[in-house]
Amino acid sequence: MRVKVLAVIVGIVLLSVAVWAAKPKTYQVTGPVLEIKGDIIVVQKGDEKWEIAKDAATKVTGDLKVGAKVTITYTMTAANVEVKAETKPAQPETKPAVSKKTPAKGATPGK
Repeated sequence: MRVKVLAVIVGIVLLSVAVWAAKPKTYQVTGPVLEIKGDIIVVQKGDEKWEIAKDAATKVTGDLKVGAKVTITYTMTAANVEVKAETKPAQPETKPAVSKKTPAKGATPGK
């Protein structure tokens, strides 16, 4: 009985670690809201304007409006991935071997 309980506990722990490790890294941006247009929130961070998309699953706490100071937690998600065909590296140009012939006895070089 103890072995079965221990096996179940180990299985749950391993499964939870695997699920936790698969999540992408999260990032944050903090600053005042400059603009809210549709599903885009524009936040000022230093000299830069950050546009962050939101959807129906985005949890918003408080009154989200222009001028409010917000901290947005986000992940980077690929929208499209295009794999390029591998190109072969250019072969270095080889120079033909120069033949150095010695002139025949009594011959004048260059003639």
